[in-house]
Amino acid sequence: MSWYRNTVWFVKGLREYTRSGYESASKHFNPADVEVNVTGRSFLVTGANSGIGKATATEIARRGGTVHLVCRNKERAEVAKGEIVTETGNQNIFLHIVDISNPREIWKFAEQFKNEHKLNVLINNAGCMVNNRELTQDGLEKNFATNTLGTYILTTALLPLLEKEADARVITVSSGGMLVQKLNVSDLQSENGTFDGTMVYAQNKRQQVVLTEQWAKAHRNIHFSVMHPGWADTPAVRSAMPDFYQKMKNSLRTEGQGADTVVWLAISAEATKLPSGLFFQDRQPVPTHLPLASTHSPPEDEEKLMEMLEEFSQKFKSTSPG
Repeated sequence: MSWYRNTVWFVKGLREYTRSGYESASKHFNPADVEVNVTGRSFLVTGANSGIGKATATEIARRGGTVHLVCRNKERAEVAKGEIVTETGNQNIFLHIVDISNPREIWKFAEQFKNEHKLNVLINNAGCMVNNRELTQDGLEKNFATNTLGTYILTTALLPLLEKEADARVITVSSGGMLVQKLNVSDLQSENGTFDGTMVYAQNKRQQVVLTEQWAKAHRNIHFSVMHPGWADTPAVRSAMPDFYQKMKNSLRTEGQGADTVVWLAISAEATKLPSGLFFQDRQPVPTHLPLASTHSPPEDEEKLMEMLEEFSQKFKSTSPG
């Protein structure tokens, strides 16, 4: 069945996730959806120094938004900030150096951010695909720590800030790769069996879809969404999937095309007319499971994921400095 899922996903990807898929879908976009002025609204974008995160931050800055860039590497982040300010003329760009794989650091940042800023829109874009099993300084498997636990902690820590604002939104950048994975709560840190970085990443991305659905049920006055950017030509794809990149490089989307739906979800009035908790691709909600694929989870597994992440989260909160 995994062979079937992988094959269907790849064929679907060749048709929909490449640049030609975007060009076809974009014929039906309404340009007015994103021709909005967001001056006075505050956006936080993780992983914002390159790729889809930087493209998203740039488009929001161009429309007047206050943008908080959350990045791990100070030097690269400062360069990116300078480029965004120069390109958009928007001076309201702020930089925060945070490692999203470090839960204590996230808690410390979030507590400080809540005291100093307002927040209308959180964009969880930071992610990683490490192809060999690697542990963080806290003993966490690095993909899980970044993609799942980091996303969970940052979002839950900032929910009280979002709850204060009108039209608050949370957008998480996932991947169509999650379609080949069924939620597995028995091995969150990939300790069993052969480690396959691509499949671990896909499992994390399935977890992000479940998180979004669960948050949407629990927090009715915030609009949650999760999306697939398509297959885009980003530094992360080049470094983490070199073979895929070499085969597909002439067909990949631009960073801007990959970011288009993130921007649409973050700023358009149309996005929030749709229910909270949906999975999007090219400005449209799409199914979270392939036809005939046995990737559906029982509700108790989804609840268990939330419980386990909350336990992890509190463990690191209680020992966080400051």
